[in-house]
Amino acid sequence: MKLGIILETSEPEKAWNAFRFANTSLNRQHTVQVFLMGQAVECEEIDHEKYNVAAEMKKFVDLNGVLYACGTCLKSRKLTEQTSCPISTMNDCVDLVEWADKMVTF
Repeated sequence: MKLGIILETSEPEKAWNAFRFANTSLNRQHTVQVFLMGQAVECEEIDHEKYNVAAEMKKFVDLNGVLYACGTCLKSRKLTEQTSCPISTMNDCVDLVEWADKMVTF
């Protein structure tokens, strides 16, 4: 199954759970793409003692998950140089929704 995930928060536990869900889906042989929007473009910077979002994000990429980040959201936060994600557009987000068999939003 092709799963699309839109993540819109940088709240540590929710972001951590979103990537855990994505990684579990990849491990179950699904194809997964994640689009970071709004506050979620700050996920790489989350530093929390209990919820290691960066480790889950790295695992997602290592498992061949596809990760996008909203370019407008990155620019408004002056993060375009710090992101490891491809800078994407709303057209990319729509493409993701059209591509996916199922969509999940966190």
